[in-house]
This record gives sequence, structure tokens and C-alpha cells, in this order.
Amino acid sequence: MKAALKGMSVGDLVALFEKNALEQDDAIFKERIFKFKKLYPLMLAIRAELSRRGSRASLTKLYDHENMQVKLQAAMATLIVAPVEARRVIEAISKTGWMPQAADAKETIRLLDSGFFKPS
Repeated sequence: MKAALKGMSVGDLVALFEKNALEQDDAIFKERIFKFKKLYPLMLAIRAELSRRGSRASLTKLYDHENMQVKLQAAMATLIVAPVEARRVIEAISKTGWMPQAADAKETIRLLDSGFFKPS
């Protein structure tokens, strides 16, 4: 998996990140937890590859995505490189009431504020 990601352009990695988050969203709403658990490691690998290239900020273009899971995952992935903007997106998601992403966003804000969660 990692070797395949290394051969992809930044744009292709962002597109794969978006596709992965959309598949996560589908798995969440169809209550396919096993599928979600299989998807998440790929997202982490994409984030790591973008970080290795110094290109994680390229995910900020997903902040305006129509899908809440895509927006939330993009904001979470960019907290370290765009903390103010990413937090704004997470706060906005928390106020939508769109579950489960709003709950995840609220918990992220709480953990950030408490200092328990430090973006990496």
C-alpha cells in the first residue's frame, strides 16, 4: 500500500483521501463497522504520505466538501498544518447536529481544549 501511495501525485492522494472518507461515510451509515475499520488504515497511510512530502495542507481544499465525513477527516488531518482554519471547520461541523460527525467534532474540540489531544 505504501509503495503505491509513493508513486501517486499529491492531487491523486487528495482524491483518494476524499474517496476513502466517502466510503467511510457509507460504512458508518450502513453500520458496517468492519468495513470502516478496514478503510481507516488507508486514510492514515495517505496522511503519512502527504506529511512525508510536506503536502498535508493540500487537504484543506476539502473543507468545503458537501459530505460531513470528508470535511471532518480533512480538518482532523490538517490540524497540525492549519490549526485555526481546521478548528473552524470542526467547530462548524459540531454545530450542524449532523450525526455522528457532529459528536466526533464536539469531542475533538473538548479534547483539544483540555490539552489531552495534540495534533500530529
